[in-house]
Amino acid sequence: MDETSYPPIEPSNFDLIVVGTGLPEAILASAASAAGKSVLHLDPNPSYGSHYASLPLQEFTSYIESHSSQSSSNLTIPQSDMDSGFIRVPLTTQPLYSSVEITSYSSEPLAQSRKFNIDLSGPRVLLCADAMIDLILKSEVNQYIEFKSIDGSFISDGEGNLESVPDSRSAIFKDRKLSFTEKNQLMRFFKLVQGHLEAADGGESSESKSISEQDLESPFVEFLSKMGLSAKLKSIVLYAIAMAEYDQENADVCRSVLKTKDGIDRLSLYHSSVGRFPNAPGAMIYPIYGQGELPQAFCRRAAVKGCIYVLRMPVNSLLMDKASGSYKGVCLASEQELFCHKLILAPSLVVRSPLPHSSPDAHDFGSRNTTEKLARSICISKHSLKLDVANCLAFFPPRSLFPEQVTAIHVLQLSSNVAVCPSGMFLTYLSAICEDDVQGKKLLHTAIDVLFHVPVSGSPGNNNFVEDQSETGDAKPAVLWSVFYTQELAKFQDVRDNIIRTPMPDGSPYYHDLLVATEKIFRELYSGEEFFPKSTSSEEGAAQELED
Repeated sequence: MDETSYPPIEPSNFDLIVVGTGLPEAILASAASAAGKSVLHLDPNPSYGSHYASLPLQEFTSYIESHSSQSSSNLTIPQSDMDSGFIRVPLTTQPLYSSVEITSYSSEPLAQSRKFNIDLSGPRVLLCADAMIDLILKSEVNQYIEFKSIDGSFISDGEGNLESVPDSRSAIFKDRKLSFTEKNQLMRFFKLVQGHLEAADGGESSESKSISEQDLESPFVEFLSKMGLSAKLKSIVLYAIAMAEYDQENADVCRSVLKTKDGIDRLSLYHSSVGRFPNAPGAMIYPIYGQGELPQAFCRRAAVKGCIYVLRMPVNSLLMDKASGSYKGVCLASEQELFCHKLILAPSLVVRSPLPHSSPDAHDFGSRNTTEKLARSICISKHSLKLDVANCLAFFPPRSLFPEQVTAIHVLQLSSNVAVCPSGMFLTYLSAICEDDVQGKKLLHTAIDVLFHVPVSGSPGNNNFVEDQSETGDAKPAVLWSVFYTQELAKFQDVRDNIIRTPMPDGSPYYHDLLVATEKIFRELYSGEEFFPKSTSSEEGAAQELED
């Protein structure tokens, strides 16, 4: 777009300017608008969502490649604007994806590119009792989104098979893979947790039903062993229900030890999610048309409250006051200068000079602030991972694939009934926390080899195996198309001179941690304001409409 074709934005002064329309930015813009702030929301992309978007197949690959480490951005030096009294400090884009590998084994997916809605942040679902669902209801964003239930949850048995997760009383009784002793162990444990929660809520339960403070502060894996759970049951509770990411039984490699009190809170959340909505019997739901519907819905809600939206609008630099050294606004690609009291930046944006009041050798604000990475992969196939199961979540616990596996692998399969792929095809997302690209590739490629049949080499004309799969009797679905990439895990940083940078999608399949970080940002910006004032309409009525 030519600079002369950018229309001027009026007014030119705002309480808050947000750059990027990812989910955290969308929630913050909506919350600030609901609090009565004047908000301008910008995005250089032609669509909403940024790193949380759902895109057609070809647009998805273009986005990943354009934001990979193979891309480069031109660095510029700060320039002084003699007329305005501001210094224009360059705002550049840093690569947040690396090791992008795209392989096509069939021409079918690309031929139907527009029928895909592929999540950049998958695998991810919503727990029905999670705070994100409560926020969707409270903010009335639910009127812009529809959901479908996830059919089931599975866990690897370590021998290449996926077994159902016994996550409820009825599921435990129906599970044919659990022994009678294991069923009793799991039932007693869930009953103990329920008794503790009732006692904590001030119920009539006796103190003997409460778990001691010493046990609550101990590692959850130790408490599970103390309760007599078998290795198989511990794996199910830790990785398929409590969602621990690291090997909890190996202190040498575990970077995040799950405490018993946190593990019990996660169990409580999971079980509260089961059957919360009439037409969603399980614990999890997924938005029709993809996760990208969430940021778009919050943006629509913000617009209703007066937020101004401008897409395809790059921000070239920040405006730093010469006298005070404080940042006062942004300069657009159109050369228009806009001013604000607060500024929120997407995670891919970096201020290429030390911020005011920082030491001369300070790092660029917005640069990478964690050593962990997140390996992601997506596979397209014509057959489901489990017979007669359309949408499901699966887990590979640590050491279930090979002895050196120190993190869990999350898998989400979706079908055309959630409008993310053409009829007769399936999308499968995989992710795992890793230290580097090499480790990430080993983790996900090993899991893919267990779940799928992968042809030796990719070729756009190689359709023979796919068409003959059912005749060969091979139980594994064949891969039509796949992508592998690693994502940086940029986390929330403190406010620096009224500038905040939002986090990248994390490794959790849920939204809890992301929402906590987003609400923390709002508190930093507006400590005296309520995070989404409660609407006058009934939240119960909204809940009935959430799951059709």
